[in-house]
Amino acid sequence: MLRARKVRLETERLTLRAPVHADFRAWAALRRDSADFLQKWEPTWAADHFSRKSFTNRVYWSQRSITQGTAVPLFLIRRDDNTLLGAITLDNIRRGPAQAGTTGYWIGAPFARQGYMREAIEAVVHYAFTKLDLSRIEAGCLPENTASRRLLEQTGYKYEGVAQSYLQIDGRWRNHVLYANLRHDRRGKTDAG
Repeated sequence: MLRARKVRLETERLTLRAPVHADFRAWAALRRDSADFLQKWEPTWAADHFSRKSFTNRVYWSQRSITQGTAVPLFLIRRDDNTLLGAITLDNIRRGPAQAGTTGYWIGAPFARQGYMREAIEAVVHYAFTKLDLSRIEAGCLPENTASRRLLEQTGYKYEGVAQSYLQIDGRWRNHVLYANLRHDRRGKTDAG
């Protein structure tokens, strides 16, 4: 049986930790209040998106994913006042020859463009490279999402190309620009002899 692992990352202003049941009200309020800001960048929300049951399932998925090593879903909590600001997930963790994962993130409208997500991405990438021993962290966003593209570039991700009809966003199959952050000490190196 796999043992539960705790993941808690600290940055200058944030604590990044897995969601817990007590986060439900803050999460639902932030998502609801930020709906206009978020929905154009995300897959269509399910009819039960704001239900307690849906959130409970999210908490259990988070716990299982961390324990199994397949994903690291974290909430951004501002330490000054314990406010939930958004979330970041290192998902689709692949072992073996790939040693890679994918980052996805969102932030509530009131907290956008204040450097919080930059802190969170830098912390998650550092964790992925140093604690999880990954070599490659990928991310994708809509081509017109200039704020997200700039954020990825500022945090060490390099543009790699366009994936056609990559994800359904706001109800339509959309192209995405793809980025990757590579662990510098492994570029072009292999353990093979």
